[in-house]
Amino acid sequence: MWLLRETSSGKMAFASEGRATSCLPHRELPGRPPRDGNGRLPYRASVGKGGRRTGYGVYVYPNSFFRYEGEWRGGKKHGRGKLLFKDGSYYEGDFVDGEITGEGCRHWALTGNTYTGQFVLGEPQGHGIMKYQAGGHYEGELFRGLREGHGCLVDADGQVYWGSFHDNKRHGQGQMVFRNGDKYNGNWVRDQRQGHGMLRLADGSTYEGQWHSGVFSGQGSMAHCSGVIYRGIWINGHPMAQATRIAILGPEVMDTAQGSSLVLTVQLQQDNGEVATSEDGRELEISAGVRYVQLPAYSEVSFFRVDDGLGQTPIQTPFGFQCISYPLSSPASEGPEPRAALESASTDSLLPDGDPGGPPAGKHEPRCPGSRRRAERGCVQFSDVHLGPPPPGYHAILFLEGLHEVGSRPRGQDHRGMTPIAQGPPGGSRLDGVATVEPAAEAFPGEYVIMIRDVTTPPFLGHTLPTAFKHLRVLARGAGQQPHVPREDPEALS
Repeated sequence: MWLLRETSSGKMAFASEGRATSCLPHRELPGRPPRDGNGRLPYRASVGKGGRRTGYGVYVYPNSFFRYEGEWRGGKKHGRGKLLFKDGSYYEGDFVDGEITGEGCRHWALTGNTYTGQFVLGEPQGHGIMKYQAGGHYEGELFRGLREGHGCLVDADGQVYWGSFHDNKRHGQGQMVFRNGDKYNGNWVRDQRQGHGMLRLADGSTYEGQWHSGVFSGQGSMAHCSGVIYRGIWINGHPMAQATRIAILGPEVMDTAQGSSLVLTVQLQQDNGEVATSEDGRELEISAGVRYVQLPAYSEVSFFRVDDGLGQTPIQTPFGFQCISYPLSSPASEGPEPRAALESASTDSLLPDGDPGGPPAGKHEPRCPGSRRRAERGCVQFSDVHLGPPPPGYHAILFLEGLHEVGSRPRGQDHRGMTPIAQGPPGGSRLDGVATVEPAAEAFPGEYVIMIRDVTTPPFLGHTLPTAFKHLRVLARGAGQQPHVPREDPEALS
């Protein structure tokens, strides 16, 4: 093999085994690269076997940064060859008339990236595979070294995109599988999800609709894995008409006769008070509590002493007092399990099964317990609800004074001026000054609380609505619907 290099005087000389020689053909002028058999002046000097000026050779460029080993034709790199760079980069593959064109492999020492595929005039162009030093690879179409057309990109995190590219970015129609398992299929604009697309989340939720700058924006529909469905406008990834609170319709204080049932209408409302009709499927649970502290002296009340072993935790209400959980029941049921009724204020009560107020069950909607309903167009109705008898461990204390006697009691007199009757030991034995109460078949008159909780699981978009409370007064059987009289004016009851 011959080595052709340029001398310090600018003349080309041949060397074999490191020895320079000046045996140039006499018809060639000194300082010029040799001509091939056709007499053409090659772009780069070449050396062929048997004295031919074409074939295989090695050329070291004057600045010593480049070195070529391979085939020549007409004094130009042509055929298969390898171009090496002093920094460790190289190209190995096809050359056409001195240019990198055809199939080859290019390695960049600075980035560590390697491309194998088609080249045009020194640039990756056509179809090829680019492997990135940082991890991942791209297989598809390129133009002037950039991703352009259709291809598949796998990044360093293992995320995969199939689809269209423009100017090295995801652009056009494409689908992507993200590292967390989410899958998107839709439109892209300069590496951002934009236009129409569908996202299937790893947890089973789906969104289909409009996107802008990679987030939900415009008209779209989400079927959440909890069973909630939202159809409407989205702004910057958030539903515009999402429910923010639960409202129990009716007067501020509801009165009901002892043993009567209730019908409660519940709405999911937006910040502006409008019903969130864009929502379906949010799961709500009804529960009850009984007032934990003594009531005003002018009220007919029931008060409970709770066994220490029950571990009841008082619940703060917005009415200025605390309550402890109390069971709900239904005439169609045999009553709740006693222990279940005491575990928490959100215990599942035995209301009638079925869900007339909720959407049909689907893959996102597990069956609700009897105390739960799913909202439809932002509304829920709980029917045939009434308070059950006190569960075991709740010992009622009744105050004997009736409402008709309240007017004669001096203002400010508290419950210590009343005569209590409490549930005593088994067998009906009497305590000093206190009479035994027989087991009750229904709730005692007094003040209670109805609570509606958002128990959607998992929470819709990570947000749980605050609990709604309704103040409920149970009046003694036969007392009728008594008006609520403010504490400041007890004389009105005379």
